[in-house]
Amino acid sequence: MNDIMNKKNVLIAGCGDVGCELARQLLADGGFSVWGLRRSVEKLPEGVHPVAGDLFDPDNLGQWPEKIDYLVYSAATDGRGEENYRKAYVNGLSNVLARIQNEGYLPERILFTSSTSVYSQGNGEEISESTIPAPASYTGLTMLEAESLIIASPYPATAVRFGGIYGPGRNRMINRVKAGEGCPAAPVIYGNRIHRDDCAGILGHLIKRDMEGLSVDTLYLGVDNHPAPMYDVLHWLAEQLDVVLDDSHPSPARANKRCKNHRIVDAGYSFRFPDYKAGYKNLITG
Repeated sequence: MNDIMNKKNVLIAGCGDVGCELARQLLADGGFSVWGLRRSVEKLPEGVHPVAGDLFDPDNLGQWPEKIDYLVYSAATDGRGEENYRKAYVNGLSNVLARIQNEGYLPERILFTSSTSVYSQGNGEEISESTIPAPASYTGLTMLEAESLIIASPYPATAVRFGGIYGPGRNRMINRVKAGEGCPAAPVIYGNRIHRDDCAGILGHLIKRDMEGLSVDTLYLGVDNHPAPMYDVLHWLAEQLDVVLDDSHPSPARANKRCKNHRIVDAGYSFRFPDYKAGYKNLITG
């Protein structure tokens, strides 16, 4: 009984791909009770307390635990378009924050999965947490607005801006290579990426760091150690898959910038997949 009482309660609101992996990692650690809020709770990992709810409906957010020590908001959109983005990242987050305040929850920290789309730079610039965001699209504008909601809340809050998430079921680049679609070597177009397991790993690391009383910043960039030219990534994948590429195709539609992860590395996080070669090799052979 004491062991159960000593565990931290983590509510993952929008417990989809990244959220489910975070839940698995936290449960494997043994020091957490995890609650997963989503519409299709049958897809939650074993051991997660199901919370059947709809983030878009403030009257249908499900049954929450009596105490929430950490809230992770990790929603996904129902599709493309500005309306879907606002529903997922502004309206849904507003609904969750309102319930937390109205029902007197006192989370030790709120974590929000944001995006590097808040940066509009496109000439290969290096990007860090100190780079001033200037989103040029509704995706970045919406994410920045959502970040402002958690920062303005009365609780300690952290946003992690992830870029180029890939992993099981996220095989866009692999499928492109299998179709034989390369891209020109010049001009160089840089891309940033992070394996899904490292997205979850970063979130879990920040929770544990907070529990230990160590400093946790309000913002981190969530990308792996090596931004790389799209040409290099595609041609390395082609070698692994024994495919010949046609480089007459345009580069993948990604902003051309180099995001740096020094802050999360300095905070002690060690990447499971530090670069695209490690991550994609795991996917190909796994």
